Amino acid sequence: MEFSVKSGSPEKQRSACIVVGVFEPRRLSGVAEQLDQVSEGYLSNLLRRGDLEGKAGQMLLLHHVPNILSERVLLVGCGKERELDERQYKQIIEKTIHTLNETGSMEAVCFLSELHVKGRDTYWKVRQAVEAAQAGLYTFNQLKTRKEEPRRPLRKLVFNVPTRRELPLGERAIQHALAVSKGVTICRDVANMPPNICTPRYLAEQAEAMAANYDNLTFSAVEEKEMAELGMNAYLAVGRGSENESVLSLLHYQGAGDDVAPLVLVGKGLTFDAGGISIKPSANMDEMKYDMGGAASVLGAMQALAELQLPVNVIGAIAGCENMPDGKAYRPGDILTTMSGQTVEVINTDAEGRLVLCDTLTYVERFSPETVIDVATLTGACIIALGHHASALMSTHNPLAHELLNASEQSGDRAWRLPLWDEYQDALDSPFADMANLGGRDAGSIAAACFLSRFTKKYHWAHLDIAGTAWRSGAKKGATGRPVPMLTQFLINRTATGQQD
Repeated sequence: MEFSVKSGSPEKQRSACIVVGVFEPRRLSGVAEQLDQVSEGYLSNLLRRGDLEGKAGQMLLLHHVPNILSERVLLVGCGKERELDERQYKQIIEKTIHTLNETGSMEAVCFLSELHVKGRDTYWKVRQAVEAAQAGLYTFNQLKTRKEEPRRPLRKLVFNVPTRRELPLGERAIQHALAVSKGVTICRDVANMPPNICTPRYLAEQAEAMAANYDNLTFSAVEEKEMAELGMNAYLAVGRGSENESVLSLLHYQGAGDDVAPLVLVGKGLTFDAGGISIKPSANMDEMKYDMGGAASVLGAMQALAELQLPVNVIGAIAGCENMPDGKAYRPGDILTTMSGQTVEVINTDAEGRLVLCDTLTYVERFSPETVIDVATLTGACIIALGHHASALMSTHNPLAHELLNASEQSGDRAWRLPLWDEYQDALDSPFADMANLGGRDAGSIAAACFLSRFTKKYHWAHLDIAGTAWRSGAKKGATGRPVPMLTQFLINRTATGQQD
């Protein structure tokens, strides 16, 4: 879809449809009042008759409104004006896009971007509207033999801003939103792909294909032979029970000078997690294809970064692996020597993500990174703690944690910080090795982060547990694309082009 911004009066718009808001109870927004005056009270008469109350999400499509140049006017219920918050604004936009697609309007001018959302400026409103529109149009139908398409899909959407002075802000918002949306789409497509197609090799191929499209992106891979030579025994152990070989894929983005230390994004890429010998229950095991959600989000963030061409150096490490039960699979009771030299007693082979990540976190030391952020669908305990609304954030570096929390609030891709105190480290004590790969039932997400923290002493580090946010279950099952918006906002904020609240 094509997006743009303009500044103009609603009655002068010659379009297939113009979109304006109505508040509860039956109160026209400022823009709608302008249309009402030009149409000699046509809109207010409809409201008085009770055609629209103004409740959030209500829609009323009008044709041939008197004295209006546009073919249609879509009245959108926005709820009570003082209660219009970020969440409701995005829901209204999504419902509006869905409605426009059903009307047959191929273009529209939207004035909802002029609504007052507390604490948010034009940049935020336009960017969130574009991202919500793109997300609402997403479908994963690549593997369907019969594809349903909208009758006449919306192709062009123009957002109106109050003054011409705000046009550059709106244009920047669209640029950022389209980059984020492209990254989110890549993330969702890869994550939704079935595990018989999306293998560790497939992840590598997607990364390599992405690098081929951008001059400042390069691709490299660490294969199992090299992993063995490097002593990445924990990583290799997890993949030993699978016929699909493990591959660590690396995307190098060069946007700054060689003397600038890179940021590294590490994504857990378990393309399928059966649990290994500690096999999972069969119910909902199909959703374990999403255990590569961290890797998918790193791919998405690298895509957004390459689109934005930000002046920063970033390395995306995509830790591809598959955890299956087999005669060669690693076992509970095994003791593994990691690349760092530390030893790990395997208590449960379903606590495999941290074993893949710990060797990857050691491997990326060679790049002398300034910051490393790992992203992983790591623990079910995270869902018990935070549900499906917030990703868990844990970090040994307070400034980095605050940066990520700020980015999460700006992007609407929320995270919540959990503690990482030394007291939690005791849960990993082992009588036979330096540590166990699993603590007790208490604070499972924190114990997992404590495990990873033992491999991150040489750089600033943060961990995002996205087990509750990477995908949805049920009738609308599918990848969400999170936390691509948060990661991209973090990178935007790290550069001179960052748009702050």
